Amino acid sequence: MKRSIYTFWFFLICISAFNQVKLPRLISDGMVLQRNQKVKIWGWASPQEKITISFNNKTYSTITDSNGNWNVMFPPMKASGPFELVINASNQIVVKNILIGDVWICSGQSNMELDMKRVKDKYKSVIEGSENKNIRHFLVPDQYDFKQAHHDLDGGVWESANPKNVLSFSAVAYFFAKELYEKYQVPIGLINASLGGSPAEAWISEDALTAFPDLYQEAQRFKNDKFIEEIENSDRTRISNWYRDLNSKDSGVNQWHDPALHDSDWPEMKIPGYWANGELGNVNGVVWFRKKIMLPKSMTQKKATLWLGCIVDADSVFINGKFIGTTSYQYPPRKYEIGADVLKEGENTIAIRVINSSGRGGFVPDKPYFLAADSDTLDLKGSWKFKQGATMPALGSQTFIRWKPVGLFNRMIAPLLNYGIKGVIWYQGESNTRNPTEYETLFPAMIQNWREKWKQGNFPFLYVQLANFMETSPQPTESNWAALRHAQSKALSIPNTGMAVTIDIGEWNDIHPLNKEDVGKRLALGAQCIAYGDKKIVFSGPSYKSHTIKNNKIIISFANTGSGLLSKGNTELKYFTIAGADKKFVWAKAKIEGNKIVVWSDEIANPVIVRYAWADNPEGANLYNIEGLPASSFTTENK
Repeated sequence: MKRSIYTFWFFLICISAFNQVKLPRLISDGMVLQRNQKVKIWGWASPQEKITISFNNKTYSTITDSNGNWNVMFPPMKASGPFELVINASNQIVVKNILIGDVWICSGQSNMELDMKRVKDKYKSVIEGSENKNIRHFLVPDQYDFKQAHHDLDGGVWESANPKNVLSFSAVAYFFAKELYEKYQVPIGLINASLGGSPAEAWISEDALTAFPDLYQEAQRFKNDKFIEEIENSDRTRISNWYRDLNSKDSGVNQWHDPALHDSDWPEMKIPGYWANGELGNVNGVVWFRKKIMLPKSMTQKKATLWLGCIVDADSVFINGKFIGTTSYQYPPRKYEIGADVLKEGENTIAIRVINSSGRGGFVPDKPYFLAADSDTLDLKGSWKFKQGATMPALGSQTFIRWKPVGLFNRMIAPLLNYGIKGVIWYQGESNTRNPTEYETLFPAMIQNWREKWKQGNFPFLYVQLANFMETSPQPTESNWAALRHAQSKALSIPNTGMAVTIDIGEWNDIHPLNKEDVGKRLALGAQCIAYGDKKIVFSGPSYKSHTIKNNKIIISFANTGSGLLSKGNTELKYFTIAGADKKFVWAKAKIEGNKIVVWSDEIANPVIVRYAWADNPEGANLYNIEGLPASSFTTENK
């Protein structure tokens, strides 16, 4: 009898839980709702259940459909708050601390994903002064699904800016929001749906991808769970075996970090640098590095910090035989905290085990390499002892399944589509540089796809053009990075789009440049004009408009000249190239004449094409407008 009663009550509890009204993750404490437009509030409950919603002194009622779905529409509201949202059905939900303001989707790959914690040393005072309850951030979990679009997220919370929370904010998005809030004093909500390494095709819905047959077919293959499992198992086994063999072959394991080791017969190498440039040549595997340093008493018996720039690919660091830290891949800056009991007066030994799986291993130049204790620092650049611990064949990259077509749209964008937004900021393109021509149609298709799915018209879509990156070239050359920038420029023909040019604030040796403040500010300039209607603001540097050919010169006209063109630094214009019909480019001379530029070369009698800043890293390109915004790279060639 007791068992029957328990079963009955358990059944009632389960039914009650099933019937309870549920809200999507986005509709939660601290959310920002979009001002000046109708706002949808939605959720789920049992079929045909009455739902009552109270908000801002108004009450709304609805009944769920046969599948338990419900929604209500709030009328347009002015920026204000905070408010509470109370929902009554079989249960009650109270959502607290709601603001009405502007909501921006922040998406793309790693340069959008990169958070304030990564740049905290550069922006220490900004972080310390970040307290602002009117700037809020929602981080969408990194997930994918190739089979179906999801209706909700598996996690995420709204957080307001303060010195603790802001460390997890997208740095670009935070500086963007900070700039807009300071000007308009309107609450800003940032929904960060970004993932490092992701190509544009991962962010497009399946129906829109049919225009790209190869990508569409790839998406179909990854609907097969067994296919994915086979790839993951194969990668796991292959990579695991490589590291197992590496560790078994490494002569230095458990030995070469010992400060007592005699390394006088080890050769020396200048750090920073790559061992492929020296006697080792371009080999993969493990190379150990050692350096003895002399420290004064003032740098000991206290916490210290070891800066080791960036290392290709992975490293493990020891000081005086004690393990200090490790980093498993090449991109993060190496900054290791050292306990007060590690350093000693006099001689200390630093040992670094570097693993390189492919390409050129070593220490990235033009990065910080030093030891710091309070205000005392010791430069670590220069000669280091080195010895190869193991030689291995190159390790092929793993298959990044999460980057495959459609997957990120289904899991990270589809659940956002009911949420009212002001617009989108987008920083992506690095992962599509392998095929810039495809990007010319793929990127506009993605913009159109999002606008169709959100059903909010041609909302503002602001994006970042690729920054300068990699080594400079002494001669004019072809460049996939420049070609992709050109593809990005062409997307400006789409209504309500804006592009932030960043070819002057990248870093040649880092695909993740630290200057995220200027990126955010330049996006905010675009928002002020396109989203907020300030048509007087100059939000872009000079952009190519048209050209004419006269004798041996090409005369270029520009849009977005602002108060006029200038050569930054008052030096001659740089990074213009010119070619005839044979498309053999040479460096060109260029001069400003009013709001036009005249380009020529004594080597080209009959010029046909001019290019500007057409390189992976057009370092020194100096065409700006007087407002201080750089010109975008361009070609006059009609491709």
